[in-house]
Amino acid sequence: MGTRPHVVILGAGFGGLSAAKSLSKANVDVTLIDRRNHHLFQPLLYQVATAGLSPADIAAPIRHILRDQKNTRVLLDRVVNVNAAARLVFTESGTALAYDCLIVATGARHSYFGRDEWSAHAPGIKSIEDATAVRRKVLLALERAETETDQARRKALLTFVVIGGGPTGVEMAGAIAELARKSVSRDFRSITPHCSRVVLIDSGQRLLAAFPEPLSAKAQSSLEQLGVEVRLGRRVTAITADTVQTGEEIVPSHTAIWAAGVQASPASIWLRCACDRAGKVLVDEALRPAGHDNIFVIGDTAACPDGQGGFLPGIAPVAKQQGRHVAAAIARGGSVEPFRYRSFGNLATIGRRHAVIDFGRVRLHGLVAWLLWSVAHIYFLVGFRNRIVVGLNWLWNYLTFGRSARLITGDVAPEPAQERMIA
Repeated sequence: MGTRPHVVILGAGFGGLSAAKSLSKANVDVTLIDRRNHHLFQPLLYQVATAGLSPADIAAPIRHILRDQKNTRVLLDRVVNVNAAARLVFTESGTALAYDCLIVATGARHSYFGRDEWSAHAPGIKSIEDATAVRRKVLLALERAETETDQARRKALLTFVVIGGGPTGVEMAGAIAELARKSVSRDFRSITPHCSRVVLIDSGQRLLAAFPEPLSAKAQSSLEQLGVEVRLGRRVTAITADTVQTGEEIVPSHTAIWAAGVQASPASIWLRCACDRAGKVLVDEALRPAGHDNIFVIGDTAACPDGQGGFLPGIAPVAKQQGRHVAAAIARGGSVEPFRYRSFGNLATIGRRHAVIDFGRVRLHGLVAWLLWSVAHIYFLVGFRNRIVVGLNWLWNYLTFGRSARLITGDVAPEPAQERMIA
């Protein structure tokens, strides 16, 4: 691209995009590589999965976001390997891209803890494709329950199981409860608000383990008010197409959703460096893996020390601050300072008018927390249009319980029971 130092960024998530934008005025050339052409606001993916928002509301084309950065180009490709000694990045298209400085921000996927066969029956949500697949699964279950005459099968169709009690699991469980009990019940003739059942399962002793215990209790209470059955201290032992088993209990369900555990990208394999059990690259305080002075690893890909004997959480604020930090170090010409994360609090929403926020000494729950959660998420969305659309959608949903994105895409083949009824 020129004689200036070449910075290659792998991944256009929160960390990678933050780094790219922070390098807009630096005396470097930047190449941003991602296998998708859009940046995704992952904290609101669960709302796409539950038909509250459409995918375009929470995503924006990467090229459009970076259109004014003359020192930056975007490549739509998938990284398959890195040769750190030769300073080369290899992509699926066959490109070998040389770099002077590398920023790895390739994120993470779901982890099924060695039971990958469960993914066919209990999908997670990390991408738009995941979210629309879950939306299809949830909406099809409701449609098929409407005409199902076998009571046992109908009950299984109207039972939704969410596995994992972190923010994603709590938000999913609350959103499904509202969708099934409030938003769609008036549109069906045989499904009433009391027909549906939502079960949230977690192996821990409380929900939202990263939050203070009083807020965890408030979250559980709010979920139970929505009709969600919370099962704590239960480890899932089997998942099939129509059941979820925890120990001796078997829950008949045609819709299971995975929200427990993540597995980092193969970055540690590419870089041939140490990693933790989730595959996250072990980095020092400057966000560099051992032995690589010109490589930075950030976001969900990195196991970054928190200064208290643990590691920083895999959340958007951490990734964005890390992206800005490494960009500043590169712009200075390589002078790297230790990264210090500044926490602005933890937020999680449970449903309509229910959320919990931990600001440290200040802890909020209920309507005030929900309003702050809503404002914060609208503010951090990329693009003015997305902020307006999401804000108006939420206002409409609040006033009417409507879900405007209740679309089942693709062909819907009738099930055998329906075929017999038609015949």
